[in-house]
Amino acid sequence: MIQENPTIILFKSQLRDSLLKETVSYQNIKIAKHDSIYNCGDSDNKIYFVESGQVKLVITSPEGKECILVIHTKGDIFGELCLSGLSARLETATAMEQTYLKQIPAAQFLMLLSNESLLESFIKYLAIRIADQQQVISTLVTVNSEQRLGKTLLQLAHSLGKQDPRSILIALKISHEELAAMIGTTRPRISLFMRRFRNLGLIETTKEHFLIVKELKLTNYLAQIA
Repeated sequence: MIQENPTIILFKSQLRDSLLKETVSYQNIKIAKHDSIYNCGDSDNKIYFVESGQVKLVITSPEGKECILVIHTKGDIFGELCLSGLSARLETATAMEQTYLKQIPAAQFLMLLSNESLLESFIKYLAIRIADQQQVISTLVTVNSEQRLGKTLLQLAHSLGKQDPRSILIALKISHEELAAMIGTTRPRISLFMRRFRNLGLIETTKEHFLIVKELKLTNYLAQIA
């Protein structure tokens, strides 16, 4: 994962504050677990702000195989591809748990960025997102599935995790099926690799079924098997 620099971190904080003020009178949209916010092919010109919960963006092949592009959590925005002028959504956005959102029309979102002098920072933020996706594509085609899983766990730890005395805690419930959809392999292979990682002390699972990633140990292990 491309590390976010202080400018991008500041931008995300400023954008969240601005969106909260802009949408303070808007009603929260409640999305039940497994329900879709929008589907591939939908015509939708809104940007979404996650108040609470988690949302996955998924592309599905003609054969029905899913690929999870990214997971968004509290404070994130998604749906910004509507700013490209494309007439239809390219992906499906689905709630992974009960989620509350606010939505803002694309034109109003751009006006907000302009009024708050955030346009330049938004472009840098999008560049980081593109670099992340390029890195994901590179990983999919250049390394084996065990390495892809390890790299994905590190990416999730960096983007969604919080520091824990044991390393980094990912306080989200991500199933083996969802991990398989993220790295392009099968659930049984994910289970095999997760068991291996656990036996080697690279990860732990809490009683709440959250994941603890031992960042240094996992990084060193991936370097050894590369």
